[in-house]
Amino acid sequence: MDSKSDIIFKNMVYESFLENRSKQLVLLIDPDKQTDDSLRSIATNAQECGVHSIFVGGSLVTSSTRNAIQIIKEHFHRPVILFPGNANQVCEGPDAILFLSLISGRNAEFLIGNHVLAAPIIKNLHIETIPTGYILIDCGGATSVEYMSNTRPIPYNKPDIAAATALAGEMLGLKALYLEGGSGANTFVNPEIISRVKKVCSIPLIVGGGIRTPETLRQVYENGADIAVIGTIIEKQPTLLSEMMAVVNDFR
Repeated sequence: MDSKSDIIFKNMVYESFLENRSKQLVLLIDPDKQTDDSLRSIATNAQECGVHSIFVGGSLVTSSTRNAIQIIKEHFHRPVILFPGNANQVCEGPDAILFLSLISGRNAEFLIGNHVLAAPIIKNLHIETIPTGYILIDCGGATSVEYMSNTRPIPYNKPDIAAATALAGEMLGLKALYLEGGSGANTFVNPEIISRVKKVCSIPLIVGGGIRTPETLRQVYENGADIAVIGTIIEKQPTLLSEMMAVVNDFR
């Protein structure tokens, strides 16, 4: 039988990213914006609609992430992945954690500082890590990520910079890339940026921020995203989730 220390290196959740490279839809839940009842409702809806996984976290989380994960897992039986804004959000319970490096910025705390603090905790909790290059794209409007990380996003009209940044992340050994428009963005990530990154990189490409309609989701997939992340819009319009999943199914 495998020990817990062996399991951490098996990358079972990451393997599911690779095995299902057709298209995937992920729901992002910020515990601060939910009650226990709303968490149950959202998780049940996600399970019934066939959402591939749930990310839990945010730029600033003051409520119990562990409690939120426990409630979600009672009603959602696919991977629940921690999406931490800082080391303080690391807790037991998730199936994996996105070990995020904000490679679009130059703030050392979000490139390595928080990671040093979190690494021993993650190892002791035996949480699978998915090293992920986090790339913030300017999609209009001030976002929480930009403010909290004290970094400037890559300009919306600079696909060459985004592609070079993503390529550097892959060359450094990161296992996934996350193009982020940010919560509160006026629009979604420039389709040309998605396309250029996809052309130069071979690891799974995650895109989030500003995806509010099935039509937008389709554009994100058509330009190369393997995994799309939606959040705020589903909190406001729960019935939209089934329409979003219909788009995913069109790519199967």
